[in-house]
Amino acid sequence: MKSDIRVCSAWREAHDRPVYSLSATCPSCGAETVNSAPAPLDPTDPHGEYRRALKRRNR
Repeated sequence: MKSDIRVCSAWREAHDRPVYSLSATCPSCGAETVNSAPAPLDPTDPHGEYRRALKRRNR
């Protein structure tokens, strides 16, 4: 699931701090915005199976 909150892709060059928005463009500079939240999991993760097994074992 992706977050609805997006951050300006050029905030390091154009702004002093990250600029968040819900739209596809930055309200301050007009640059494209990107998803601000990382993906919860990577289905192609080669070590995911071992990490999940360890988590189940520790419960």
